[in-house]
Amino acid sequence: MESNHFDLIIIGGGPAGLTAGIYASRAKIKTLILNEGTAGGQLVLTHEIANYPGVESTSGYMLASTMARQAKDFGCSLKSNVRISDLQLEGDVKSVVVNGSQSFTADTIILSPGGRSRTLGVPGEDALKGKGISYCATCDGDFFQDKEIIVVGGGNSALEEAVSLTKYARKVTIVHQFNEFQAFPHAVAEARANEKIDFVMHAKIEEFIGEEKLRKVKIKDLESGITSERSIDGVFVFIGYMPNTEFLKDKLELNEWGEIVTSEDLSTSIPGVYAAGDCINKKVRQVTTAVSDGTIAALSAADYMHQKKKELVVV
Repeated sequence: MESNHFDLIIIGGGPAGLTAGIYASRAKIKTLILNEGTAGGQLVLTHEIANYPGVESTSGYMLASTMARQAKDFGCSLKSNVRISDLQLEGDVKSVVVNGSQSFTADTIILSPGGRSRTLGVPGEDALKGKGISYCATCDGDFFQDKEIIVVGGGNSALEEAVSLTKYARKVTIVHQFNEFQAFPHAVAEARANEKIDFVMHAKIEEFIGEEKLRKVKIKDLESGITSERSIDGVFVFIGYMPNTEFLKDKLELNEWGEIVTSEDLSTSIPGVYAAGDCINKKVRQVTTAVSDGTIAALSAADYMHQKKKELVVV
């Protein structure tokens, strides 16, 4: 198998991984980013970003492309559309095998595989993501000023974000498949007290309808079995979040939700291994927080390598 050694390998090319690549490469650290999809991760699915500091408005694809170009310009190697076949994190030399045949080794690894919002998995959802269907109120709420929207879910995130979205929307309807919410009582009370919020309980969305943008949804009443259509401007889905850490099971410490457990410097349970972005245990998941994580992880990894070299000189 072909083998190449790097100072640092970053697994995942979303905002966190690309930022780590920029910082590390600019510090003359030989860096490789391995990315399973297109550089940018979930960022490329965002139609418009209007809250990234210093950038008034851009698409997720353009922002991701700029980040990737910056990393490459500083000397970072980037391999996209690769599949992680094997990963060894223990010891002084880490190893990664991609596509079953190509092997890379490194002194340090940053894990930034990102995550994904749970989807409903109904017809029309994939085609209309970013075209009326959103999974982030902070990102997209202001695009629905004076519009009528639906929030799907019954946990804390769904109810808290529904209240938040009333700052923009004319009307918010919460659609939940059960007759009771799973959220904390105070979150339920706040949502029920908001005059802009209506509730459709024991119901689920069966289909999203639209071409260039979302126009209607089909909602099924789970008690009667009757399905009806409703015209709507937007739908926000909050039914949970999944970190892309399945390949890390039994490799290092994960919490009960599958998120990587990190310290303040974003070090993991294994020396020389750091983590950043939506895969770690944290509450807020935004492009800006991912960029912050990538910065911290890269600087921490650089400090780790510097300390290891000092130890070798002393020996």
